[in-house]
Amino acid sequence: MITNTKNLRNVVLLGHSDSGKTTLIETMLYEGGAIKRRGSVEGQNMVSDNTELEHEKGKTIFSHQMFVNWRTNKINIIDTPGFDDFVGEVVSSLKVADTAIIVLNAANGVEVGTQIVWEYVEKYETPAIFVINQMDHAKADYEKTLEQAKERFGSKVVPIQYPYNSGPNFNAIIDALRMVMYEFPATGGKPEKKPIPESEMARANEMHNALVEIAAENEEGLMEKYFEEGNLSEEDLSHGITLALAKQQFFPVFVTSGLKDMGSGRLMGFIDDIAPSPAERPNRKLESGEEISYDSEDKTTIFIYKTLSEPQVGMVSYFKVLSGKLKPGDELINANNGETERISQLFITEGKDRIAVTELVAGDLGATVKLKFGHSNNTLNAKGLDRKVRPMEFPESRIRKAISAGSAADMEKLVTALHKIEEEDPTLNVEQSAELKQTILHGQGQLHLDLVKQRLQREFGVTMNFENPKIPYRETITAKADADYRHKKQSGGAGQFGEIHMRVENFYEGMDEPTGVNIRQKEIEDLPWGGKLAFYWCIVGGTIDNRYIGAIKKGIMQQMKEGPLTGSHCQNIRVAVYDGKMHSVDSNDISFQLAASGAFREAFQQAKPQLLEPVYSVEILCPDEDTGDVMGDLQTRRAIISGMDSEGHYQKILAEVPLAELHDYGSSLRSITGGRAKFSMKFSEYQLVPGNVQQELVKQHAHLEEV
Repeated sequence: MITNTKNLRNVVLLGHSDSGKTTLIETMLYEGGAIKRRGSVEGQNMVSDNTELEHEKGKTIFSHQMFVNWRTNKINIIDTPGFDDFVGEVVSSLKVADTAIIVLNAANGVEVGTQIVWEYVEKYETPAIFVINQMDHAKADYEKTLEQAKERFGSKVVPIQYPYNSGPNFNAIIDALRMVMYEFPATGGKPEKKPIPESEMARANEMHNALVEIAAENEEGLMEKYFEEGNLSEEDLSHGITLALAKQQFFPVFVTSGLKDMGSGRLMGFIDDIAPSPAERPNRKLESGEEISYDSEDKTTIFIYKTLSEPQVGMVSYFKVLSGKLKPGDELINANNGETERISQLFITEGKDRIAVTELVAGDLGATVKLKFGHSNNTLNAKGLDRKVRPMEFPESRIRKAISAGSAADMEKLVTALHKIEEEDPTLNVEQSAELKQTILHGQGQLHLDLVKQRLQREFGVTMNFENPKIPYRETITAKADADYRHKKQSGGAGQFGEIHMRVENFYEGMDEPTGVNIRQKEIEDLPWGGKLAFYWCIVGGTIDNRYIGAIKKGIMQQMKEGPLTGSHCQNIRVAVYDGKMHSVDSNDISFQLAASGAFREAFQQAKPQLLEPVYSVEILCPDEDTGDVMGDLQTRRAIISGMDSEGHYQKILAEVPLAELHDYGSSLRSITGGRAKFSMKFSEYQLVPGNVQQELVKQHAHLEEV
């Protein structure tokens, strides 16, 4: 059992789908003696990818926490999905990792998935190691992949190794740090160390000298020694490179074949020798701005980075110990909700297997079960501490679907089950939209939502149907119009009477005050759904008592909630009530409320009403060769291209696209580019709907009203 934080290494493997992360991890565990036989994706017997859903898909869907004991250190390893639909797993894993292993496919180079994870590596300031994997692939191209990595991620990307040969005959690696050639048997495994061939010495020496300079630059004493002696000892070189890696001044590049078990042992050795321990990493900052150190002698603080519901077990919470020591039986206070949690059991995990332990020290990763109040993004402290870790920030959703079930009772069960999954997955959001009268499920992509649908059926016995959600249109006016409306009702006894004369016009900030009326009172109100209502009370001579102002405003607001065109919310309208009549007996609040609603509706329809639609700013990153097809597809979606830029061998396209045209966009983009593109979207503004589109929407609404 590890008792010293300096003997811990926490690494996360990241990369595009099919880069070979999971196979490489299996080999790393095998090399470290954690497993006796390597599994395979086809055999569905790997330590990672251990769920039924992952076996069915043949892909990593969830992050998985594993470990291997290497010499005197414990190396915690987290595997992550390569699909950007599951980017939440990447974000949470990076939050607790101290080194990122970015795996590149030697045949495909830097892919869009690599670009996505790099953004988060930079955000969390995580030291990174690049691994060019699948060097045994027939189309493996080390030079091209390395060049793309340097082009995209900068000059700090520096090779430590390169293949002596590549492709199906790959079996040897030149290592410029150790200045040796590793030659592997045909079946992989333990290599034989050989001198670097004479033909490769010039290149190897040039690479070695570059590494020496990087090491020397990161400590004054090493720089002086380098100038005096012209070289550094192996110990000094390792020390300098450790500093450079920890400070993100250097991103080393290794080569491997995870499938053939070539190079993974050397990678593990580098992680063991060079990768920073938690103690050597910048401290995680608290919400208060203060820092917390990985001090095992301090009081205990842990951070829950992931929760997952398991059948027959319940909720499993994965965490990192940020300070102190954690033992079974410890009681901690949840800083996010004030609840007390008792840690009944403590585990380290090897994929789906949980191994009970009696203690975890600062910097280590672990798991516990059946916390009552603990969720992802929660900080738990020993009594007397008031620490709260800055929460993880997840990307905005890129897909929304309306959901339904077979009956009202089934719908209630469905929403309850969804909220349970939502607790585990911060990138999933369940919205009960009163405006659209629909339950909307927000996620990262169709694959993401399809997975949720499968889990609902399998784990909760609930079925869910998808349909395109309604669009939250807005209604406004583009002209000025007057209308009067009388509400009169007589049915024995006191009746109802109210008459209102009203003017409506489009409202905008800084506009001149209305003319031809006597302004007695005005209110500019921010509407709950966006936009404004400017309400002017212009009654003179007491034709309507001031006591009815509230009722009149209420009548206007009720009509604005369900606009005359399509039943959508109205916004940015100025209303002036300037005349009317009342009855000494029959007038009351409800009379003027109904009169105001009717007057507003009639005036609105005469003021050249216009429908507005939500428009989103969309950013797409796609390969150069797919740019034309992506642009052509955008044009069919009424998109306006606002900019283009190059990012390596990718093109970044910026566009403004109506939300109504973004249904299933993720699936279309994946189909067009073969899954090699990514996109993000963010609400921009409301814009006028084209006339032909408005006519069709109004016609559809009128038809629904008749039904």
